[in-house]
Amino acid sequence: MSPSTARGIGSRTAAAPISWGVCEVPGWGHQLPAPRVLSEMASLGLAATEFGPDGFLPACPDERTAVLAGHGLAPVGGFVPVVLHDAERDPLAGIAGVLEEFARSGAGTLVVAAATGLHGYDARPVLGGDGWRTLLDNLERIAAAASRHGMTAVLHPHVGTMVENAPEVDRVLEGSGIGLCLDTGHLLAGGADPVALARRAGRRVAHVHLKDVDAAAAAAVRSGRTGYAEAVAAGMYRPLGDGDVDVPAIVEALEGDGYDGWYVLEQDCVLAGEPAPGEGPVRDVRASVSYLLEL
Repeated sequence: MSPSTARGIGSRTAAAPISWGVCEVPGWGHQLPAPRVLSEMASLGLAATEFGPDGFLPACPDERTAVLAGHGLAPVGGFVPVVLHDAERDPLAGIAGVLEEFARSGAGTLVVAAATGLHGYDARPVLGGDGWRTLLDNLERIAAAASRHGMTAVLHPHVGTMVENAPEVDRVLEGSGIGLCLDTGHLLAGGADPVALARRAGRRVAHVHLKDVDAAAAAAVRSGRTGYAEAVAAGMYRPLGDGDVDVPAIVEALEGDGYDGWYVLEQDCVLAGEPAPGEGPVRDVRASVSYLLEL
C-alpha cells in the first residue's frame, strides 16, 4: 500500500458509538454519555462518526450537526434496524423521517439491517420465499428513497438478522441493486469469508465497518453454544490485528476496486460500568486506528 493511499484512508477513517458500548438493544450494558464518547473520538484524530442509537445525539438535525462539529467530527450516517420481510409492515413509513433527519444533518449514508422483529440478536425466524421477495423489494424501495434525498442506502449483514450468512448476502446481491455495507466482523461471525466477498463483490461495497473477531468465539455463536450478546461481552470483537480477520487483504481488495468511502472502526462491546478517564474502549479504538494507518 502506497503512502498516498494510507493518507487517503486516514482521512476516511470514522468511528461508531457501538465501539464505546452505546447500543440500541435494551439492557446492553452501561451506556456512556455522548460528551465523553465524542471527546474520546476526537482525541484519536478520527474524521467522522456514525450517529449511534436514538437518544445518543440530539434529535434536532441542526443541534446534532453542531454537537459533532464542536468535536471536529463530520456526520457519516447511521445504523437503522428495520423489519423488511413482513408484507404487512411498510418500512418506508419509519425510514422516511430518518432519511429527512440524516439529510438535514449532512450525513450521506443510511446503514440498514434486516431486523427480525424480535428483541436483540440472539434468535431469528426462518424466512420463506414470500418473505424474501418482500425483503428484496423493500431494499429497492429504500435505496430509491435514499437516493431522492441525495444519500446512499446500504444493507448491513448482521448476526441475528434476516441477512447474516454468505448465501443470504448472495441473495441480496443477486436480487437487489442496493449497496453493501461490508462489516468484516459480522460477516466472519455469520460464517462468511469477508476477504472473498471483498474480492468478488467489491464494486457493490458502498460502506465499510472494520472490526476484528475471535474466530473460535464466533463459531460458538454460530453453533448456538454461546449467545451473541454474551459473546460480545466476553470480547468476541477484537482491535484490528488482534483477531482472525485478514484486514490488510480486505483493504487491499477494496482500494484496488476503487473504494473511496468510509472505513468505520467498529468493535462492538458491552460495558459493566463507567471506565476511568483514559481507560476502557478508547484504548482498543486507539489500537485499531494505529493498526489501520500502519498497514
